[in-house]
Amino acid sequence: MSWLEWIAAALGVVNIALLVRRSAWNYPFGMAMVALYVVVFKEARLYGEAGLQVFFFLMQGYGWVLWYRVEDAAAQVPVRWLDWPSRLVWLMMTAALSLNLGWVMHRFTNASLPYADAAISGASIAAQLLLAFRRIENWVLWIVIDIASVAVYVVKGLWPTAALYVLFLAMSVLGLREWIVAARGHASQA
Repeated sequence: MSWLEWIAAALGVVNIALLVRRSAWNYPFGMAMVALYVVVFKEARLYGEAGLQVFFFLMQGYGWVLWYRVEDAAAQVPVRWLDWPSRLVWLMMTAALSLNLGWVMHRFTNASLPYADAAISGASIAAQLLLAFRRIENWVLWIVIDIASVAVYVVKGLWPTAALYVLFLAMSVLGLREWIVAARGHASQA
C-alpha cells in the first residue's frame, strides 16, 4: 500500500488515543488523518468513504470548537448518555441516510461495495455527530463501524487501514468503558 495510507493510519492511532482520554488535542491529528484518507479511499473507489472524510474534516473542526467551549478546556470534557427517544431517532435517521446513500452510489457511480460503503458512511456520520456532542453512544456505533470497516478494507486490500481499524475497534471498546466510568463519576459529583 501507499506511504500515504501508512501516514494516515499512524495519525489515526494518535487521534483515537487522545480521544479515549477525552483530550481536545485529538482533533488536529484527526483532521490530518482524514485529509490523507480522502485520497486513499478515492483511489480504492470507496467514494462514500472518501466523501465521508470531507465531512469528518469539517466535523473535526466543529468538534474541536465545541470541546474547547467546555468551562475548563485543559480538563477532560464531560460526557453523558442519550435518552431512549433520542436513540431511536438517531437510529432511524442513520438507517435512512445509509440506505439512500447506498442506492445513489449503486445507481449513479462505479463504487465498489456501494451498500457496505454507504452503511459505514451513514453510521460514521451519526457517530461523529454524537462524538462532537460528547454522547457515550458514539462508541457503540464506532464499535459496529470498526467491525464492518475491517471487513471492507480486507476485501479491498487496504491492509494498513484494516489493521488501523482493528486497533480502532480495541480503542473504541476502551473508549466506551472509559466514558461510561467518566459519566458515572460526573453524575456522582453533580
